[in-house]
Amino acid sequence: MNVQRIKATHLLLVSLLAMAPALADANTLDRVRTSNTFTLGYLPDLAPFSVQAGDKASGYAIELCQKIADSVKVELGLPDLQVRYQPVSLDDAMTAVSTGKIDILCTPSPPTLARRKQVSYSVPIYTAGLSVVVRQEAPEALINVLNGKVARTGPTWRATVNHGLSDQTYATTAGGITETWIRQQMRLLGVVANLVTVKNTEAGVNLVAEGKADAFFAERIMLSNLLATHPSAAKLVLLDRVFEYSPTAMALDRDDENFRLLVDTALSEMYRSGEIEQACNTYLGGISDMAKNLFKVYAIP
Repeated sequence: MNVQRIKATHLLLVSLLAMAPALADANTLDRVRTSNTFTLGYLPDLAPFSVQAGDKASGYAIELCQKIADSVKVELGLPDLQVRYQPVSLDDAMTAVSTGKIDILCTPSPPTLARRKQVSYSVPIYTAGLSVVVRQEAPEALINVLNGKVARTGPTWRATVNHGLSDQTYATTAGGITETWIRQQMRLLGVVANLVTVKNTEAGVNLVAEGKADAFFAERIMLSNLLATHPSAAKLVLLDRVFEYSPTAMALDRDDENFRLLVDTALSEMYRSGEIEQACNTYLGGISDMAKNLFKVYAIP
C-alpha cells in the first residue's frame, strides 16, 4: 500500500510539474479560467493611481482594473471569479507581467520602446504631465527659468537659461523617462548641475523640503496629491508649468491580442459611458478640457 501511495504521489508531482510550463505559456484568459483567479498587479505607493489597502488596493487605476475584471467574468462565464491584488515593485513590474505572475499591471506607465520589448499596452488611461517642486525661497533666476519666463533671444536666451539652471541639485525618480529627459536637457543646454535619483515621489519632495535638492521633477498629479498632506507643504511650491506630456497605459502580455482586445474594449466603453471621467473626478480632482478631448482620441470606436 505504501509503495502504491509513493508511486501515486510521484505521478501527481510529475503531472503538476509538467503542467507548470503549460500554464505559464497559456494565454491570459486560459490561465485565468484554469486558476479561477484574475490577478491585478499594482505599485503600492503611487497615489492617487494605486495604493495598498490591506490585502486589496485602491485608487484611480484600481477602479478601472476592477471594471476590467467584471468584463473578464462575463467573457469567461465565471461570476464567482476570484480577483487577487498583487503588489509589485517598479523594478520587477514588467517581468511580473511577461512571466504571468500578474495578469495586468493596473498602475499606468509610459509605453516606452524598451518596455514594449517585454510587454504590450492597453489604450491610454491617463496623460501624465511632468512638473517640478521647489522651495518658496528658491532663487528668482531658477524660478523664472523653470516657469519659462526667459525670453527666447538666441545665444542670450541660452546663456540666461544656463545661468539660472547651473550649480543646482535636481532630483527625480530613478530609472524613469523623467530621468532620461532631464539628462537630455542638461546636455542640450550645457547645464553644469547635479542630478540625484530617488526611489519615489515622497523621497524627492523630502529632499527639496530639507534643502538637499533645489528642485524635484515628477508627475504633476502625484506631486499635487502628496503636497496636500505633506508636513512641509507650506514652504514648498508646485510650479504651474508642465514640461512634457506622456500618455500612460496598463501593461499586459505582449503576445496576447485576445486579452488586449478585451481590455481595450472595456476601457473604450468606460470612456464613452463617462465612467473614466467619474473616476478622474473621484481620484484625480477632476479633468481638464484637454483631457476630455483626449478621451475621444483614446477610446477605440
